[in-house]
Amino acid sequence: MTSATPAEFTVDLAPSGAVTARHFASAAAASPLLVLAHGAGADQRHRWMVDMARRVSLRGVDVVTFNFLYTEQRRRTPDRAPVLEQTWRAVLEGVVQQLEPRGRVAVGGKSMGGRIASHMAANVPEDPAWQKVNGLVLLGYPLHPPGQPAKARVAHLPGIRMPILLVQGTRDTFGTREEVEPVFRALDAPVDFEFIDGGDHGFAVPKSSGRTEADVHDAVADVISTWLRS
Repeated sequence: MTSATPAEFTVDLAPSGAVTARHFASAAAASPLLVLAHGAGADQRHRWMVDMARRVSLRGVDVVTFNFLYTEQRRRTPDRAPVLEQTWRAVLEGVVQQLEPRGRVAVGGKSMGGRIASHMAANVPEDPAWQKVNGLVLLGYPLHPPGQPAKARVAHLPGIRMPILLVQGTRDTFGTREEVEPVFRALDAPVDFEFIDGGDHGFAVPKSSGRTEADVHDAVADVISTWLRS
């Protein structure tokens, strides 16, 4: 199976239903595994998620994406945090059972998907699958809603002890470099930063930068794969 044709499987969330997961397989042996969740406004089939998953998998990392229950059921409004966390828990258990990873396992996501992964990382479930996790990858962390810096989503962050990779655009309206860097540097967990100069919440940069979307996504995929294999 190549990264261009991800294998799909179903994760049971009984009694709530089930969600679909997609495996972008790496050609490398005993490669790291990254389970990556989508943001609030789009599901795992959004071109941003597919493009990033493919680029990372081509760099020697197995990537699994999945839908939260609300997107699987084609609802627009995200589920409440406990349901999102329940989905994360079930998906990781299903992925570990399905793939039996031998390399490093990390969780993370784009925007809201990463935030919910950080909730889990701050209070790691005692499930055997979660005990395998040794890395948190945050792509555009939503520190606060746009224009509402007083509503910072940070109360859980000090509970995180595992290594963190934070990739953030410097003009992200959900949290600029000046806002997110001091918050994450204050944590006891080891944190590596990658700031996309001029990048917005989706890492898009101004045309004047001379960088294309492919350039930026390649750079982000390089950082993620290098970090996971280090």
